[in-house]
Formats: sequence, structure tokens, C-alpha cells
Amino acid sequence: MVPLALSLPSRWESPSDDELARSELISALTAPQASISPKYFYDPLGSKLFEAICGLDEYYPTRTEACIFAAYRDEMAAAVGPGAVLIDLGAGNCAKAAGLFEVLQPRQYVPVDISAEFLQQSVQGLQRRFPGIPMQPLAMDFSTTLELPASVPRQHRLFFYPGSSLGNFDRHQALAFLRRLRAALPPAGERGGILLGLDLVKSDSVLEAAYDDALGVTAAFNLNVLNHVNRLLQADFNARDWRHVAFYDDTEQRVEMHLEARRDLIVRWAGGRRTFLQGERIHTENSHKFSEQGIGALLQEAGFGQCRMWFDARRWFAVCHAQAC
Repeated sequence: MVPLALSLPSRWESPSDDELARSELISALTAPQASISPKYFYDPLGSKLFEAICGLDEYYPTRTEACIFAAYRDEMAAAVGPGAVLIDLGAGNCAKAAGLFEVLQPRQYVPVDISAEFLQQSVQGLQRRFPGIPMQPLAMDFSTTLELPASVPRQHRLFFYPGSSLGNFDRHQALAFLRRLRAALPPAGERGGILLGLDLVKSDSVLEAAYDDALGVTAAFNLNVLNHVNRLLQADFNARDWRHVAFYDDTEQRVEMHLEARRDLIVRWAGGRRTFLQGERIHTENSHKFSEQGIGALLQEAGFGQCRMWFDARRWFAVCHAQAC
């Protein structure tokens, strides 16, 4: 049995430097259009709430993607080849990657997540189930940098990024992110690639229900980001002063999530403050939707080729494998 690498080097102990995170948050909150990056959703409670969202009737992406993996996992494994270094970006509870262990037969599993505590809990249980797979959990903010330690072999890396998380970026950001992944893969001609889950464009009603469920779990998930910001900034956001707003922008082909002030209020943090008027919003997430043609063009521009896609029966969602070229 390979020991579980939970005693991480100091540079992996937190998702980002505290001062950098505070500076980023303050800059975003004081901009003309206030915003909070969706990466701050995922404190321990936020990670648990997202798990709950994935089980909701309205939230089709998780179960639709799971159906694609179940139907085509052997074809995906043939495309990837055995013995890959499986790098799971935004691993969360690691369940999606673990469901592919049998067919992918990875020689190493590298779950990466911004929530260090939740990641460690997830990997502890997973290592007991799969003692023969070496595991190297990394707590980092991979949205801005991707520096993998020497303990992660470069040869035959497979970046796994399911759940249409790529949709949180606009096209320019998505292209830059994919190019960072390409740069972390072996040279052209050697084995290396990506396996992505991507949500496709569909009707407004389906999309908006998925991000504003009847039970209010997504609302709780969105509002919880304020509690995380309070801890990071020593701020005094009160979640009761805000309401969850989600809608689909057909022109931009994205679902937007916001927090809207219920009344005029002042929010304070160490060294600063901001006044919010009733109805003013804090933008917390974009979730862009993709077309089949757009996926291929984006991957090609980022340095990937031999793109293969698998779909559900309604073509609501796609899983795509592409090789570095």
C-alpha cells in the first residue's frame, strides 16, 4: 500500500496566499460591478451544499454526465489508454474520478481542489477503497496557476475536468486556462490529454430551473459565499440582507448568478467598506453553455486535437476527450 500524501508541502497547504485572496476580494467588491469569484463558494459548507445540488431533480448536469460516463466509459478508456496520471481538477468528493478507476486503471491519482479540508476528508476514504492507487492530493487555486510538484509524473497526464466547470470562465479565460493545461502536458507525439464534461445550449426554462431550484438549495449555496468572505476579510455581510438571483442570458449563452441587496446597507471589512443600494447586485457566477462546433474550435485553438465527443440521448451534455498536439 502506498502511503496517503496528506502532509502536503507548505505551498500546497492553502488554496492561495491569504493576502492575495484578500486583495482580490476587496478589488472585486469595490469595482463598479461588485463581484465575488465562484471559487469562494467552496468552503467546507459550500462543498457540502454543492453535493446536495447535484442530487436535485432540477440539476440535470450531474446525472446526465454520469449517464454518458456509464454508457461510454469503455470507449473513453480506449481513447485515453491505461496507466494515465489522472489529474482531477476541482475534485470535490472525488466520486466522478473514482467511478472511472476500474476502466482507466490510473497509475497515479492527483485530486486538486481549493477546499483543503474537504479534499483531505474525501481522499482519506478513497484511499481505503483503492489502496493500490498512489494518491497525491493538492489543495490549490488552479484557476490562476497550475504548478504541479515533481511527484506528479509528466508522462501520460490526463487532466479530468467534469461538470462543465470550464463554463465558469468566459471564452478568453477558458482559452487561457486550456493553454495552461496544454503547457503542463508532454510534448506533441507523447501521450497526454484532457477529458472534459461540457454543458450544451438548451431551453431557458431548463437552464434557469437548474440554477434556481424549488427547495432553495442553490440559493443557500450562493448566499453561503458571504459567510466565507466574512471569514477571509473580517467583513460583516449578513446573508439575510441578500437574495439569490439566477437567469439565462441568451445573447451571452450563459446562466448568471447574483446576490441582490434586499435593502440599502453598508458592508464593512478590515480597512474598508461599501454601500449597497436596494436592488444592487453582486455577481457571483457565470455558467457558459457550449455548442458542439464551439467546443472543437476552442480546443483546437488551445493546442488540442483528435477531439472525440460523447453525448446523452437529448444532447444536453457532452463529454470530450482531446489529445495534446
